[in-house]
Amino acid sequence: MSQSGQRRMGGQPLFILDEDTQRTHGKDAQSSNIAAGKAVSESVRTTLGPRGMDKMLVSDSGDVVITNDGATILQEMDIEHPAAQMIVEVAQTQEDEVGDGTTTASVLTGQLLAKAEDLLDDDVHATTIVEGYSQAAELAQEAIDEEVLDDELDDEILEKVAESSMTGKGTGDVAAHALAETVVEAVRHADSDDGIVRDNIVVRTQTGSSSSATDLIEGVVIEEEPVHENMPRSVQNAAIGVVDADLEVRESNIDAEYNVSSVDQLNAAIEAEESELQGYAEELVDTGVDVVFVTGDVDDRVAAHLAKAGVVAFDSVGDDDVQAIVNATDANRVGSVDTLEDEDIGAADDVSVEKYGDDDLTFVTGGATAESVTVFARGGTEHVTDELERALNDALDVVTAALDKGGVVPGAGATEIAVADYVRSETAGIEGRKQLAVEAFADALDVLPRTLAENTGMDPIDALVDLRSLHEQEGRAGIISEGQTGVIDDPIDYGVLDPAAVKREAVESATEAATMIARIDDVISAS
Repeated sequence: MSQSGQRRMGGQPLFILDEDTQRTHGKDAQSSNIAAGKAVSESVRTTLGPRGMDKMLVSDSGDVVITNDGATILQEMDIEHPAAQMIVEVAQTQEDEVGDGTTTASVLTGQLLAKAEDLLDDDVHATTIVEGYSQAAELAQEAIDEEVLDDELDDEILEKVAESSMTGKGTGDVAAHALAETVVEAVRHADSDDGIVRDNIVVRTQTGSSSSATDLIEGVVIEEEPVHENMPRSVQNAAIGVVDADLEVRESNIDAEYNVSSVDQLNAAIEAEESELQGYAEELVDTGVDVVFVTGDVDDRVAAHLAKAGVVAFDSVGDDDVQAIVNATDANRVGSVDTLEDEDIGAADDVSVEKYGDDDLTFVTGGATAESVTVFARGGTEHVTDELERALNDALDVVTAALDKGGVVPGAGATEIAVADYVRSETAGIEGRKQLAVEAFADALDVLPRTLAENTGMDPIDALVDLRSLHEQEGRAGIISEGQTGVIDDPIDYGVLDPAAVKREAVESATEAATMIARIDDVISAS
């Protein structure tokens, strides 16, 4: 049994842990946790920046994901170590809060842990490191605020923010600009007096064309087809109904048996059933709807009656699609056909079913309120469209963050260089060993421009020296990917911009995770 599982009392061992429990404490626990965190951080480091590489993740069932999105990579990896899981949580938090910067947050967390390990080896107490990192994070937030541009966030700037987010994510440099315009148009459409309603923007992908064929649909696109082949494939000026029910024969809630002793009784039962089903169709037709979306099942006989009346019906429509249709058409969801009133009926300029390869897609456009818009993304293969969808969602999130959460800052590592310089300049006023932790925090920030330089093909040390020199002279310097390598210049001149919220969240979440891991000096693992 492990000695860590026992204590001595009066010369006799006192067992306090199960004999199968494993315990690691002191320096060993700190080193193990920090090593795990650094390993996860390193796994995504090569994906950072416009020249970042992709990862291919293959599951045990053979499913393949190809991406350079940090959050997706960490989610797909089978990570068991609890400290390493914290890095995954950092990426997930970053994704949930601002939608981008997951790799930045993960890499920064790993470097903060590496610097903390050096300080622990120099006998700096973990609490001192935590206090220093927390103070440095506050200074970093001040520096980020100083870097926010005063320019009005017009469409041109927002397109640069979107394009910066998508560059290097498989969209292609030419397509990225056109996609950025589509992203900004979608966000502007979802802008309201209460801010941007991000849920009103949906990305729908479809293979079969290049990414340049991506289009913005003012309405909803759903992967559904009419329940009957004789139903119209296109309806203009459509009246829309949404029903949360099954349009089929109702079943009893109790187990019951019916004895049929004659043909007349059987015919009566069949007629009653047919009457019930025809009643559903007649009630819908009487309301004046042209198109009905049903969350439940629609019986074939109901579908036939509706087709004969020229009404288009879709069944088993998912809840998200139904909600998007409601937002776009101003329809109300009702629980049964007989409760559908005039005020519940929505409107759309056009409802059409179009075929893409083997798939039927239904477009609901020009709705009464048209609050929902769909970015209809195209790509040559499924892997391409999956990555394009992730890139577009990131771009939509960063443009939303720029508008709703505090403006934009220079990208390409320029903000990190400026923040690190500001934090270093404030260390002289900090007393005691805490100053070492603040300096270490500033050094950790350098990992981001250094990694950008490395992934761009530049010498990372020379690039970092040149970055600091140009920042000192001009006040702004970043690493711009150009041709087969990179140049050091003002990123604003190249239109490389990031939301300030991404930087703020990355600093905050990375600091919290790094300090939490650094404070752990005892790991007790139950059997």
